[in-house]
Amino acid sequence: MNGIAKVHNQEVAVVEWNGERVITTAQLAEVYGTDINNIQVNFNRNKDKFVEGKHFIFLQGEKLKEYKRLLTDSKHPLIEEIKFAPKLYLWTKRGASRHCKILDTEKAWEQFDFLEEAYFNPRRSMQTDELSPELQMFSKIFESAARLELKQKEQDRKLEQLDSKVDSIKEVVALRPNAWRKETGAIINKIAFALGGAEHIKSVREQSYKALEERMHVALNTRLANKKKTNALNGMCKSKLDKLNSLM
Repeated sequence: MNGIAKVHNQEVAVVEWNGERVITTAQLAEVYGTDINNIQVNFNRNKDKFVEGKHFIFLQGEKLKEYKRLLTDSKHPLIEEIKFAPKLYLWTKRGASRHCKILDTEKAWEQFDFLEEAYFNPRRSMQTDELSPELQMFSKIFESAARLELKQKEQDRKLEQLDSKVDSIKEVVALRPNAWRKETGAIINKIAFALGGAEHIKSVREQSYKALEERMHVALNTRLANKKKTNALNGMCKSKLDKLNSLM
């Protein structure tokens, strides 16, 4: 029964009943971001929706004393919480799900997903030091290959995004030759805000320039420097020169 499960950003002491993971009312309240009284009130108001043995285990009297003795023998971290409790409700995964539906808060729905994955259905990680030296070697090879494949897929995804950006800019230039600068800027802004906000505009613009250079085989920085030099010789003022960019 000992152990701690990491549920999102919270540590939850593992509780079991007959080999099945369950959770106390206090733990459930903490995970769902509510209080014990709210859990108890919701249960009392919706008792017809809970089935003992399916959604919860109710302990009192001799059963509770025996359970406390088991906790004491195992030095469980929850012993201080329940050693003086006159009765105890242990909620199963189905019971925790039922409480989530009754609470119906964004926090509860989010946390139940984490609770289900990290607490009720934990994945047992294989310890590679238990394997033979040969299998340990193959495990490392496969792990390395998997990382490389994931990295390659991520790079391919980024290249597809950049290709899409360049194609969008090319379409604007072709269809609207007199307004392409404005509409290209609008596309870049839209992409940046989709990524999270105005702070991404500079990064998106730089990535677009880089993709454009690769696709069109041009050096935009050199082109921009020559453009500024030509305009300066033609008498353009410094404030206007500073506003020129690689797409102007």
